[in-house]
Amino acid sequence: MEKTILVTGGLGYIGSHTVLTLINAGYKPIIVDNLCNSQPWILTQLEKLSGQKIKNHAIDCTNFSDLEAVFKNEPIHGVIHFAALKAVNESVHEPLSYYNNNVKSLLNIIELVSKYKVRKLVFSSSCTVYGTADKLPISEDHPIKTAESPYGSTKQMCERIINDCLKAKKIENAVILRYFNPIGAHSSGLIGELPLGIPNNLAPYIMQTAAGIRSSLTIYGNNYNTHDGTCIRDYIHVMDLAEAHVKSIEVMEVSATSHTLNIGTGKGNSVLDVINAFENATGIKLNYTYGERRIGDIEKIYADTNLSEEILKWKSKHSLEEAMRDSWKWQMYLKSK
Repeated sequence: MEKTILVTGGLGYIGSHTVLTLINAGYKPIIVDNLCNSQPWILTQLEKLSGQKIKNHAIDCTNFSDLEAVFKNEPIHGVIHFAALKAVNESVHEPLSYYNNNVKSLLNIIELVSKYKVRKLVFSSSCTVYGTADKLPISEDHPIKTAESPYGSTKQMCERIINDCLKAKKIENAVILRYFNPIGAHSSGLIGELPLGIPNNLAPYIMQTAAGIRSSLTIYGNNYNTHDGTCIRDYIHVMDLAEAHVKSIEVMEVSATSHTLNIGTGKGNSVLDVINAFENATGIKLNYTYGERRIGDIEKIYADTNLSEEILKWKSKHSLEEAMRDSWKWQMYLKSK
């Protein structure tokens, strides 16, 4: 019998790709999504790609009674909790929204996981919990410093809440995934990152600039201590990231265990590296300029992935150019709509 996995934020960028990966692995995903970071037609795309109907509850995870109704009425085997506000720069200007949404939604999830005895929880965390790295690549035992943005603070707080609840035996098993910078799209080009308004992330800004939606791309800072002066990140293809979430559920199927794991490629690429990968993958020259550094941006960070590879028996497979090619397919699909 198919095991039901509740996916909060399942119509969002990473959530939607994980829903497909769950189906391919033999699970039955049920989505909860308030559409603050997505669009309802993404559900149609998922059903087209999977060839099956997918149940979606259009509710907000901060509404306890609405969320509890889902737990009451569905035989939930595990939860993957994506639903959160996610823009670092926006969080600097709207901190109350981020604390209210990101922390409250997790508190509701944990209370219901505990009450309804759901034994598997995967939490979507972020490399922003590390702050500025003392050494690279950054491993899971790196000291957790003061976060450089309210977004990072909410992820630190949520991790602490999960670990405290594990110690208190309020929840049985949890895997916290600290992932690095998701890019790319499904190889079909039918789902991908869908920023509402001006993109906060690099890849969709590249795509919109190449498509003529934006006149040029601004690179924030070219005087960092890196090989070309631009910030370095660990860019991971969203399909590799989605697979890591399914592997996390599978690990908890085998043994009662909890882990905190980095999910990345283990390699750092600069903003200019990503632009070059896009130009190589598509043959399109990008118009870009340099601007001032942004508040909250970290100079360089990339993952030590040894632990996640060992625990999950997982490793990223897709290249930076593949990610750019898949993102461009998605952008072309959006342009045709």
